[in-house]
Amino acid sequence: MNTSLTNVDSVNAIIQINVTKDDYQEKVEKSLKSFRQKASVPGFRKGMVPMGMVKKMYGKSVLAEEINKLVGESLYSYIQENKLNVLGEPLPNEEKQQPINFEVEGDYEFFFDIALAPEIKLSLTKRDKVTYYKIAADQELVDKQIASFKSNYGKYEQVIDEAQDTDLLRGEIRELENGQPKEGGIFVESGVLMTSYFKNDEEKAKFKGVKIDDVIVFNPGKAYDGHEAEIASFLHIEKDQVESIAAEFSFTVKEVTRYKEAELDQELFDKVFGEGTVKTADEFIQKVKDGIAEQMAPDSDYKFLLDARKLLEKKAGDLEFPDAFLKRWLLATGKERTAESIEEEYPKIIEDLKFHLIKEQIVKDNELKVEEEDLRSMAKNTARAQFAQYGMMHLPDDVVENYANEMLKNKDSVRNMVDRAMEIKVSDYLKKTLGVTEKEISLDEFKKFFEEETANEAK
Repeated sequence: MNTSLTNVDSVNAIIQINVTKDDYQEKVEKSLKSFRQKASVPGFRKGMVPMGMVKKMYGKSVLAEEINKLVGESLYSYIQENKLNVLGEPLPNEEKQQPINFEVEGDYEFFFDIALAPEIKLSLTKRDKVTYYKIAADQELVDKQIASFKSNYGKYEQVIDEAQDTDLLRGEIRELENGQPKEGGIFVESGVLMTSYFKNDEEKAKFKGVKIDDVIVFNPGKAYDGHEAEIASFLHIEKDQVESIAAEFSFTVKEVTRYKEAELDQELFDKVFGEGTVKTADEFIQKVKDGIAEQMAPDSDYKFLLDARKLLEKKAGDLEFPDAFLKRWLLATGKERTAESIEEEYPKIIEDLKFHLIKEQIVKDNELKVEEEDLRSMAKNTARAQFAQYGMMHLPDDVVENYANEMLKNKDSVRNMVDRAMEIKVSDYLKKTLGVTEKEISLDEFKKFFEEETANEAK
C-alpha cells in the first residue's frame, strides 16, 4: 500500500492511497473463514457451508469493510507520522475519486482532500504592551461580604416581646368549625410559620404584634393564596386533602424566635476562616478583601486574555485559510447547518479558529503541558470556589480532597479542566513575556468594559 501527499497550495493538499490485492487479500480471507464458521444456511451443518457460497453471500461487504478499514488506518497514520496540522477531517476528493467497485477484487485508488493550518510565527517581547485590570475590593463590596457572613452565621433566639414579620412562630394549629375546634379535625401540636411567607396582607395583619399564648384565627388557604404544596406542608397533610379543609384555623403561639446576625467577634472569625486564623477585626476585614480579590482574579484574567488576543492576532498578521474546504466540511458534519447559515457564521468561526491556532502555537513553541497535579489543583480550587458561594470559606482538607476526586472521575469535567488549565498556562506565559501594566479599577468600571463591548456589537 502506498500513501502520498500532493500540495495544492499552502493550505490545501490531496492524500492519495493506492491499495493492492496483496494489501487486503489475507485479511479478507480470514474474515470470510470466520463468517463460514458462524454462517447458518439451510441444508448445511454449521461451519460446513461451501466457501464459494460464503463469498457470494458476504464477499462484497467483507471486502468493502476491510479496505475501508485499511484506508482509514493508513490515512490517519500518514497524518500523524508526518505531523500534519490538519483542520477538520479529510474529505473524499470530488474530482479525482472514482466510484469503487467492490464486486471484483483488484487494485484501488483513494483520494482525500485535507486542509492544512496556516503557518503562524509569533515574536513577542516586553515592547508588546497590554494592560492588566485588577479589580479593587472597594468598601461597598467588603461591607456586603461581611454582612453576608454575619447573616449566614447568625442564629435563632427566643424572644418574649411582640413578634415581627420575620420572626419564626411555633404553636398549636387547630381546624375550627363554627368558631370551635372541629371534632376529628386537623391538629398540629408543633406548627411553624413565618408571616413573611404569607401571600395575603389581610391574613398577615392578624399576626402583627402577637405574643406568647396569643390565639389567632386565620385562613391558611388565603394566607398562602391557594398554593396547595405550602398549605399541605403547613398543616402536615397530603396535597389532595387541601380542598376539603375548613376556612378557619386557630394558631396558639407557644414560642417566638428571632434570627440574630452574628457579631463581628472571634466566634465569627473562627467560623469563617478557621480557628485562630484571624484574631482582630482589622485582620478579618483584610482577609475578606483578599478573598474578594481572589474570587475576581479570573474575571481580570479573562479581560487580560481578550486584550492580549487583539495584540496576538495583529502580530500573527493575515492568515490564509482553506475557506472552500472548511465550508464544505462544516456542511458535511453539521446536521442542522445549511450553506446559507455557514456563510453567515463563517466570519466568526474563522475569527475563533485563528485565535485557537495562535494559542496552539504558543503551547507548542513553549512546550506547555497540563500535568496531573495541575488538574488536581484546579479541581480543589473549583471545589473551594463553589463552597465559598454559600459562605463556606474554611473547609477541612479531606472534604475538599473528596470533592475534587469526584470531579476528576467525570470525563466531561476533566476535559473542561484541561482546557481551563491550559488557558491559564497560556495566560501566565503572556504575563511573563509581554509588557504588562497593572491598573487597579473598581468593579463598576470593570463592568463598563463589557457593557461598551455589548453596545458596540449591537450596532
